[in-house]
Amino acid sequence: YRNLSYHIMKLKEYLRKKVPAGKVGYLPGSFDVIGSICIVEIKDEVKKYENLIGKSILKLNKNIKSVFKKKGARKGKHRIYKLKLIAGDNKKETFYKENGVLFKLDVEKCYFTPRLSNERLRIAKLVKKNENVLVIFSGVGSFALVILKNTDAKEVYGIEINKTAHKYALENLRLNKINGKRARFFNGDARRILPKINKKFDRILMPLPKDSFKFLDIAVKKIKKNGVIHLYTFMEENNEEELKKEVSKHIKKFEVLRIVKCGVYAPEIFRVCADIRII
Repeated sequence: YRNLSYHIMKLKEYLRKKVPAGKVGYLPGSFDVIGSICIVEIKDEVKKYENLIGKSILKLNKNIKSVFKKKGARKGKHRIYKLKLIAGDNKKETFYKENGVLFKLDVEKCYFTPRLSNERLRIAKLVKKNENVLVIFSGVGSFALVILKNTDAKEVYGIEINKTAHKYALENLRLNKINGKRARFFNGDARRILPKINKKFDRILMPLPKDSFKFLDIAVKKIKKNGVIHLYTFMEENNEEELKKEVSKHIKKFEVLRIVKCGVYAPEIFRVCADIRII
């Protein structure tokens, strides 16, 4: 599903003959495929056709076994959303493979997005031999496992507050036959766990755009000089100065190496990663 726009175009073309002409513009403009599960957003204008949409996705995509629609936005500290089955098997646990890593997860109980696949690989390519890496908000191990599998990092630590996601992270370590001595995953609030970790890191990832700035003060205490923090946040186009201003509230001397767009959050608002070197 790398060429997702093709699958969307194919779906709209198929449904064009099955829904009223005035409704075609409200059909899904995107969907996420995680293993055998498709997650789609259905607008109210075509809600009565949700079952038809779901069955059409199954018909056009033989690898998809379940189609769920999002019931509202992500909520709570775990940033998850409720799902409603609209076609296929009512199974929310699946296997998903990317960047040489096999993941097992429940798509309703864990935060996970396949849209960051290229971004996870980008970060892995930056990791140097024998680096110690920390992932705050590590989820099912998505960033951590891609780094462990594709680099010669010495150790990768992960902190995740969601018990279910943490359980899957440990299971995914075993699934991928990764040496347990290279990985340490902790379950709990980063504010309580991080001060107890008696070491500093070459690289820290903070892949939770909504709350990353709230944890920057504790992250900076655990980064080595010349280390890099990958801070994810939401940013309007060409608003780099505002981002630097926010960072300067927590870090005195730093250099923004680059700002990478890794998704659209809302009109003119992007999910970005700021690669910040500590001076």
